[in-house]
Amino acid sequence: MMIGCDIVIFAMAHVLAYLCRFEFVLDQSYFHQIQSTLLWLIPLKVFVFFVFGLYRGMWRYTGIRDFWNLGQATLLSMLLAMAVVLYLYRFIGYPRAVFFMDGVFTFLVCGSLRVFIRFYYLQRNSGSPGRIFSPERRSGKKRLLIVGAGRAGEQVLREIQGNPDIKFEPVGFFDDDRGKQGKTIHGVPVLGSIDKISASPVLFDEILITIPAAKGNEMRRIVDLCEKTGKRIRTVPGIGELIAGSVSVKEIRDVTLGDLLGREEVHLEEEKIREYLKDKRVMVTGAGGSIGSELVRQVCRYQPEAVAILDFSEYNLFRVEMECRQKFGFIAISSYLTDIRRKKIMTQVVGEFKPDVIFHAAAYKHVPIQETYPWEAVRNNVLGTRNMVELAREHNVKRFVMVSTDKAVRPTNVMGATKRLAEMLTISMNGSADQPFMAVRFGNVIGSSGSAFPLFQEQIARGGPVTVTHPEITRFFMTIPEAAQLILQAGAMGTGGEIFILDMGKPIKILDMVNDLIRLSGFEPGRDIPIQFIGLRPGEKLYEELITEGEGIVPTHHKQILVLRGNSYKARKLYAQIEDLLDVTKTYDAVALKKKLHELVPEYTPQL
Repeated sequence: MMIGCDIVIFAMAHVLAYLCRFEFVLDQSYFHQIQSTLLWLIPLKVFVFFVFGLYRGMWRYTGIRDFWNLGQATLLSMLLAMAVVLYLYRFIGYPRAVFFMDGVFTFLVCGSLRVFIRFYYLQRNSGSPGRIFSPERRSGKKRLLIVGAGRAGEQVLREIQGNPDIKFEPVGFFDDDRGKQGKTIHGVPVLGSIDKISASPVLFDEILITIPAAKGNEMRRIVDLCEKTGKRIRTVPGIGELIAGSVSVKEIRDVTLGDLLGREEVHLEEEKIREYLKDKRVMVTGAGGSIGSELVRQVCRYQPEAVAILDFSEYNLFRVEMECRQKFGFIAISSYLTDIRRKKIMTQVVGEFKPDVIFHAAAYKHVPIQETYPWEAVRNNVLGTRNMVELAREHNVKRFVMVSTDKAVRPTNVMGATKRLAEMLTISMNGSADQPFMAVRFGNVIGSSGSAFPLFQEQIARGGPVTVTHPEITRFFMTIPEAAQLILQAGAMGTGGEIFILDMGKPIKILDMVNDLIRLSGFEPGRDIPIQFIGLRPGEKLYEELITEGEGIVPTHHKQILVLRGNSYKARKLYAQIEDLLDVTKTYDAVALKKKLHELVPEYTPQL
């Protein structure tokens, strides 16, 4: 049908060119000339249009690239036709202007047909425009205000207009670019700057933020302005969440706290990471946890030979295993329901799987619980880490990365002290350049199993109050994907003995994050949802640090990652001290155990 339409257009364009050239009065000789020329001109044009791919696309999706191809095909077919006439007839008896006009008419009519088809489907799918300022709403459609009139906003608008299944009706844009204000995009007006959104002249039901490159401070400003309207706010994902930079309406989601953190995405050295993961056997402990499971997902992107997932939670292990088998069925997945504290079974597991790389993410994370049961914290975080580093050394594991925490810096709680000991154990194992051992130190990870934000969300859902320990308490924050990316990057950069940390910017007040969370849930802090201060819990301090005394910052080529090198620890002496610590755990005496931890980690200040 497409070729048939174009054949008719080619014939009409050629005849029309003759009629215009001779003012619609043609001699009989020109009729014969037209007939003989069309016999070879039409196949020539069809062939050229085929070469330029003009019959591979769907006319209902005609775009700028299609018009560019149409222009090139028309110009080339015109030049080839003139070359044929010049070669055969030297243009004797053939008017030259006819071929120029033929090319113009061909482009205009073919282009008009394609635009008409696209316009027809657009109208059929999205209905008639021109009702933007009307208070009436099309049946089943929510009126949508779009913040950001850039490329992402235009792509989202196009997909909404071209997809009848999307139940949104765009009614206007807001953008701070003065050059765009007063203009229209696909018939939808850019109404003004973002700070005027609360005084919008149009009626709308929801707001969509389409500025995926917006950083935390800018995103916070936009969200604050949008919240004044009292409408639901959504956003498109950030650049790091999109595949190959594409934007899809299917990816529209509610604004989250991660959008407001205010940090650039982690830029990974993909080739270096692929170099040490591709076709390798990778083991992840604590794979059922929030960070461990995300780490497994990202490791699988680099096509390892096999992945071993370890966890002592049956449900978490099952959930991660099923996800891996569905998403990464081409990778051999081995799951182990086991406990890293049991050296005998772990020896069997490591010997059976024979890993090349180990990511050690298994740990207890809840500070107050570990203050009450410090012996369990020591056995899991210290004994478990000792087992893993020993087995990694014995089985010639090529790379070992241990996940640590900012609470290991001048710790005031058992959790931080045990993770500091785990760092010391990891670093003490370095003795061979072929077997680097390293640690990665994080701030708070939003959404992880140790995070307070799931509790805040539950409290908001119940109507409050939201319990915050102290109005001045601050923390460093990062997202789960950032945490997993930092682990992978550390594995690529480490040569042994390093503690890697992410440049996390300034610490953020928990109270500010809670206020944001309440507003993102559609409520007003203090008015709709009360906030209650309950005081610091056992082991907590007002602020966290990422660097401790005696550690020096070593520059790296990666601007977002810092490397700290602490003291080198003698493994034999450290092991003897840890044996004494493990003996104390058998007494179940919390005070004695905390005192012993202080001996091993002098910067630890226990709360007795």
